[in-house]
Amino acid sequence: MSNLFQTVELAAFRAGITPRTKESRAWFRKKVQNMKVNRRELMREDPIQQKSRYAAGKMFFFFYDAKHRKTLPYWDAFPLIIAIGPAKKGFYGLNLHYLPIPLRAKFLDGLMDLTNNRKFDDSTKFELEYSYLMRASKMKYFRPCFKHYLTKQVEGKLSMVPAPEWEIATFLPMAQWQGDKSSVYSDSRKMINAR
Repeated sequence: MSNLFQTVELAAFRAGITPRTKESRAWFRKKVQNMKVNRRELMREDPIQQKSRYAAGKMFFFFYDAKHRKTLPYWDAFPLIIAIGPAKKGFYGLNLHYLPIPLRAKFLDGLMDLTNNRKFDDSTKFELEYSYLMRASKMKYFRPCFKHYLTKQVEGKLSMVPAPEWEIATFLPMAQWQGDKSSVYSDSRKMINAR
């Protein structure tokens, strides 16, 4: 199998797309949202890195078995998160899958301004704190995304997405909804618009 990240990056290069711009996010959004993705194979692809624990400010995807799955109306069994920090028996993360693609693109635009540097290499991370997200009106998209993940419910390792691949990963159709997925995006919009 060809490497999905390399294939998409090569197509972007051939199309003359400058990485990490609003134009590139729009291009990636259109290019990858309808791709077929084998989640297990994706976890083994280069440049994805397997980690035994989260690192704040980094992006991860992983398999997750929600503890309260029987009472939740829906949940994502394959979250794509930006790790925020520690939580009781686990960690907090922003699961980008809770936003429909157009809002996810807007949120990513804002988040890209909140990195510790512009190198977009191993040293790059998002600088996010819950208190900042609550105060910043342009960060209102975080509300439906903010989740508490229990370490015991993570199945296997966390797959860290390196900074150069954040745009591609954000728009890949990887969510694995369980329960009544028909109301995920309408519920998310209500949370965003609530005062």
